Amino acid sequence: MQQQLTRQTDGRNNRPDDSLYIHRLTPGDLDRVRDHFLRLSPKSRRLRFGRPVSDEFLERYAEALFEAVSIVYGAEIDGVIRGVTEMRGDTTSWSRFAEAAVSVEDDYQDRGIGGALLKRLVQAAQNRGVSQLYMVCLRENHKMKHLAQKNEAILDYCVDEVEGRITDLHPSFASLFSEWFDEASDYVTSLMTPARK
Repeated sequence: MQQQLTRQTDGRNNRPDDSLYIHRLTPGDLDRVRDHFLRLSPKSRRLRFGRPVSDEFLERYAEALFEAVSIVYGAEIDGVIRGVTEMRGDTTSWSRFAEAAVSVEDDYQDRGIGGALLKRLVQAAQNRGVSQLYMVCLRENHKMKHLAQKNEAILDYCVDEVEGRITDLHPSFASLFSEWFDEASDYVTSLMTPARK
């Protein structure tokens, strides 16, 4: 089932918001993911990666994203990826622990996109036997801490970082069916969508 979210108005400019399509990304989406990372503002880059990062760093990061054991979801609006969430396992397989991260472009924040992305990722984690999903963010990243708390994460504070741990993840019939249905719907949608340049 493709996840569609709509919002009547955007409080910052009072215009109707576009529909949001969340789906799993593949290596064929590499250019679009790279472009998403490059559109992040300096502040959003620092909050996402924990430090200021260059365009070259983001290009290398995007390329490595699909080479690792990972699952990547994108939030697409009008054919453009505006948010990305990712989960990484060990170098060759999934283990009991995995790391998660979320990025949403500045003009699309505070619309529920990060929460919708993380929801899909948590489901994917539990279906792969990951019992603990963790996220590390800067202490000042209130939006990420809020997302973690909405998912019942345990927050551990360090000097300048916070680690959120979503624990007790177990696959269920509902989670397995939901992911299967989402993936099948995404596939059918991709067949009916014109090829992107």
